[in-house]
Amino acid sequence: MNYCKLGLAVIETEAQAVFKLTQRIDHRFETACELLLACKGRVVVTGMGKSGHIGSKIAATFSSTGTPSFFMHPGEASHGDLGMITRQDTVLAISNSGFTEEIITLLPLLKRLEVPLITLTGNEESTLAKAADVNLDISIEQEACPLGLAPTTSTTVSLVMGDALAIALLQARGFSAEDFALAHPGGALGRRLLLRIDELCHHSNELPLISEQATISEALIEVTEKKLGMTCVVDSHGYLAGVYTDGDVRRTLTRNYDINTTPISSVMSRDCKTVTKGLLAAEALAIMQKHSITSLVVVDEQKRPTAVIHLHDLLRAGVF
Repeated sequence: MNYCKLGLAVIETEAQAVFKLTQRIDHRFETACELLLACKGRVVVTGMGKSGHIGSKIAATFSSTGTPSFFMHPGEASHGDLGMITRQDTVLAISNSGFTEEIITLLPLLKRLEVPLITLTGNEESTLAKAADVNLDISIEQEACPLGLAPTTSTTVSLVMGDALAIALLQARGFSAEDFALAHPGGALGRRLLLRIDELCHHSNELPLISEQATISEALIEVTEKKLGMTCVVDSHGYLAGVYTDGDVRRTLTRNYDINTTPISSVMSRDCKTVTKGLLAAEALAIMQKHSITSLVVVDEQKRPTAVIHLHDLLRAGVF
């Protein structure tokens, strides 16, 4: 049995069907987008069987990209769940055949509520397609299933059409990365888009700080006590003059300086990377990776150090 050949045949069948879908992005698609964009309530997605599973995913994608939405099981709708729909909502019904009985049963009730109905069907002459304000054609030539029974190509095409609607609306709304983050506060995605260095920085008594008149030995004590592998060095006005890092320590020890008399200003690194408060933690990580460093000094408008953010702080917070 050539499993790779069988798998490729499935992918090719579904890919061709998706490509043909591009020819159906026309005025009907625009009408559907306008109806969804004008919706003052929520987009209620419904579908039976595999179409229902696809509908759940489409509703989730809508909700996370700026279009409030939820999935309603058509079978449960006839037994009370229809009460979830208000006159402010818009319904998106998915049915490959266009004759799904559980959805057809809802048509008189939806008409009574006077809510817009958008359908995704594979038969433009079907009951559901004709009842819709706009029907989007998701017809296919064949399922990837060799028996022609298991919904495969048809569900893929439905999902892609749903994604097309969701992303078109996202752009029409001017939905930003910040908006997206608000709907995804948990996990790595939320941390990458929401977490700022202010919540992770070392400041006040945790901030390693010495004067540029201090000796190397005094700098070593500060580096050791604050445990950040570095210390900020400031001039007589409190402005950042440089930093003294673990790397500087190693270089210092190989040159036989008198650590008790040599001022730190003679061995510190003056060209240090700084950032300001409010920076996204993910951006701080990108700067560290770009310059192969493990810490950044946070400065105010006068270039006075106010905090330090260390690579370990970012990693502990789950910023990758």
